[in-house]
Amino acid sequence: MRPNRDSPLNILIVDDAKHAREAMRNIIDMHDDMVVIGEAKSGEEAITLAEQLMPDLILMDIHLPDIDGLHATRIIKGHFPAIKVVIVTVSDDAANLLEALKCGAQGYLLKHLTSSTWYECLQAFIRDEVPLSRTLASQILNEFNRKKEGTSEERQPLTHREREVLHLVALGLTNKEIAGKLHLSEYTVKNHLKNIMQKLHLNNRVQLTRYAYEQGLYPPKN
Repeated sequence: MRPNRDSPLNILIVDDAKHAREAMRNIIDMHDDMVVIGEAKSGEEAITLAEQLMPDLILMDIHLPDIDGLHATRIIKGHFPAIKVVIVTVSDDAANLLEALKCGAQGYLLKHLTSSTWYECLQAFIRDEVPLSRTLASQILNEFNRKKEGTSEERQPLTHREREVLHLVALGLTNKEIAGKLHLSEYTVKNHLKNIMQKLHLNNRVQLTRYAYEQGLYPPKN
């Protein structure tokens, strides 16, 4: 079944291997309701082309030479949530798919699938469906439950000031810029960040950004 579209589906292909990009392009070129509007060989290039081309869907390799596919997906979805991203990989790994979904991806496609299956899956993604085998869905559920059980400590509530700092971290501001915005010293900002990470049981700014996104602190408030 074809989605109700008046124009072809615009797709951006991201893979550092030329033969992989050609294989994906060949599948897409077989159908007149899809068109490749660009190709990228790295995560950084994918982010740039996503902004320039605004594709409907991005086929994103998970392993890229600079910014990996998951990180690039997180950045793209943070700035352009309407763009659908599908992770492309050779590994049928539930942990990878769970992480991809957390980053905002619609799901992922295995490279070894037949061209007809690829086409059917792409159509499903456009309909906001996530095509999964029963086995893989079970693996994802088990992985989710395992991670949930492994987090036994409750996260402590953040103070108003800590939430302000977290919001600015999610916007990509440096410690110096946050200090200027909130009229604080950089030392105080560093202490706030240390306390925030301890309370949330997180380890770095990337994890803080994802948490802020999940809690509705990103994108910026009007």
